[in-house]
Amino acid sequence: MPSLFRRKSEEPAASVEAPEPEPAAATKGYTPSKRDLGQTTPKRVIAGRRIAEPPAADRREAAKRLREKQRQERLEAREGMANGEERFLLARDKGPVRKLVRDIVDSRRTIGTWFFGTTFLIMILGLFGGNRALNTAVYQAANALFLLMVVATLIDSYMISRTVKRLVKERFPNAPDKMSSLYLYATMRAISFRFIRNPKPQVKPGQKI
Repeated sequence: MPSLFRRKSEEPAASVEAPEPEPAAATKGYTPSKRDLGQTTPKRVIAGRRIAEPPAADRREAAKRLREKQRQERLEAREGMANGEERFLLARDKGPVRKLVRDIVDSRRTIGTWFFGTTFLIMILGLFGGNRALNTAVYQAANALFLLMVVATLIDSYMISRTVKRLVKERFPNAPDKMSSLYLYATMRAISFRFIRNPKPQVKPGQKI
C-alpha cells in the first residue's frame, strides 16, 4: 500500500521554448526599408543634364564630333541673334538703347523699304538707255520715280531720327550712345526689307512703343 506521505513522482517539466522574435516587418509602426527587403534604388536621371559621350575612337571621329558641335553652336547663335538675345548679338546691336531704336523702326511702315526696289528698276532700264526702241517716256518716268523715292526716303529718315532722339532722351537720358550713330543705325534698318532685318522685328507695324 502506498504511503500517504510519499511524494508523487514528479513528472518532467515541460520544456518551455522561448518565443521567437517577430520579424521587423511585423513590428507595429515600422516600415521595412528596401535594403531590408534586398532591393536597390535606381539612380535618378536629372532632366536636362547631358550624358557624357564616350571618348572618340580615333582622330577622324573626334574631328567629326568637333564639326558637329561647331555646327550646333552656329545654329544656336544664329537663332539667338535673330530672336534678339543679348548674348548672341553683335556689338552694334547690343544694349537697351539699340533695342529701342529697332522697335521704333519696326513699328513704322517706312518708305525706305521700297528704295532698293526702285533703284533696281532704274538700273535695269539704264541698261537699255541707248536703245531707240525703248519708250523715252517710260525711262523718264522711272528717273522721276527714283528721285521721288530718294526725297521721300530722306524725309522719312528725318522723321524717324526725330522720334529716336525724343524717345532716347526721354527713356535713357544718360545713355553714352552718340545720336549720330543712332540715326545711322535707324536709317539703315529702315531702308531694309522687313523680312531680312536682323535681329528680327519684335513689334508689329503700328504698335505703340
